[in-house]
Amino acid sequence: MTPHPSLSRRTLLQAGGLGLAGTGLADVLAARKTASDPRSVLLVFLSGGLSQLDSFDMKPDAPASVRGEFRPVPTRVPGLQICEHLPRLAQRADQLTLLRSLTHWSNEHNEAHTIMLTGRSELPPGYRANRPQPGDWPAVTAVAGRMVTDRNNGLPTSVVLPQRLINMNQGGVVTPGQFGGQMGPQFDPWFIEASPYRGGDVKGAYPQFAYCRRTESLVKDTSRFQAPVLRLPEGLTDRRLSRRAELLSVIEDQRKSLERHATTAQLGRHREAAISLLTDPRVQDAFDVVNAPDREADRYGRHLFGWTLLMARRLIGAGVPVVQANLGNYNTWDLHGGIFRMSRDWLYPPADQAISALLDDLRESGLLETTLVAIVGEFGRTPKIFKVPNAYVTPGRDHWGAVQTAVFAGAGTATGHVIGASDKLAAYPVSSPRRPEDLAATIYRTLGLPPTTAWPDADGRPHFIYHGRPITGIGTNT
Repeated sequence: MTPHPSLSRRTLLQAGGLGLAGTGLADVLAARKTASDPRSVLLVFLSGGLSQLDSFDMKPDAPASVRGEFRPVPTRVPGLQICEHLPRLAQRADQLTLLRSLTHWSNEHNEAHTIMLTGRSELPPGYRANRPQPGDWPAVTAVAGRMVTDRNNGLPTSVVLPQRLINMNQGGVVTPGQFGGQMGPQFDPWFIEASPYRGGDVKGAYPQFAYCRRTESLVKDTSRFQAPVLRLPEGLTDRRLSRRAELLSVIEDQRKSLERHATTAQLGRHREAAISLLTDPRVQDAFDVVNAPDREADRYGRHLFGWTLLMARRLIGAGVPVVQANLGNYNTWDLHGGIFRMSRDWLYPPADQAISALLDDLRESGLLETTLVAIVGEFGRTPKIFKVPNAYVTPGRDHWGAVQTAVFAGAGTATGHVIGASDKLAAYPVSSPRRPEDLAATIYRTLGLPPTTAWPDADGRPHFIYHGRPITGIGTNT
């Protein structure tokens, strides 16, 4: 596409990143008007690995060295029990489906991140765990964002927030599997960087739930969740915006420039509609979660997890079809030590609050009928409690790819339902084992992408996106 002389390169590129300068946009938007109840996906990712034994697949009859300190409690679903320290989710269990048999082979963080985020159990040729490569498989969010073309409403089709997953303890190693990979960086999701990158062992949901993993103690964390910096695909601007006022100023500048261009070029009504969507107050307000009205702030929580899921919900409501919300920074849920204290006091409370608020908010707005919420990590935790010598104050659990529990809600997902089972130690699946490929296929089906969907490479060769079977009972609303 040749840049129009009345538009600056900066404005045109930013508009292009929002889908306003894409090929055939008028046809895309026209097709969207004929779609009924378009569906969305909100992937809540728990980097580090949630312990299945201490949350959604408890084994109270196992030996003490396996079962841990927490007790299961009844939920609203007869016969279904989850952890006592997730009381809000226990009251909403009738909205959930638990998949207790999600499995893959890797126990290494970056490998497992790649496997789960791309939906591919086999690592790509030339894979490097400490650096994303052009030959990496594309992330599920990137594939979905590229292929969901019938809902291009002037917004990004795929967003990751509140930051990329980066291991600051290893000099800022960027986790592979989050990007466009073989499709090219132009198909990366949009990364909204609203939360600062932090090194050391400071984890949790600042400000009140920030703690040091090494000492297992609360810390004062003055990190600020602020108006986001948007990391755009390659070829687009990457100017860092640090204040809400600057972000809104850019949006307003885009609106004025694009309206002038719409007049001089006599764009079709669908492109004019796209320009108006850019200035929809819901889109502008989606970023200002720290200053949310008291009702929303109290509901979601005035902390990292609450702000993250409130922003994700607002973006879904504004029309973004694919959102990945990282609940915490890199390896927040990696509890080799202090697993019971840190889960009970500083991870479960804000997560239980924020996820429950998200489910209630989506349900009350009617969006839960068309939005699949999927809660997963890169793996589970070992069916054995142990203390790392000279490292942590109290015991924890190691990495365990062999089984984890994934949690789903919305978009026609069966409610109050359990799929699959692990053995008596929650170590391996014993029924209905499902792979990351099946999770990816479920996401694609939810978004209305058929099994024949493929993306073309530079030589026109098709790359089919389905590598597994959609999971029956999840995201089946039609």
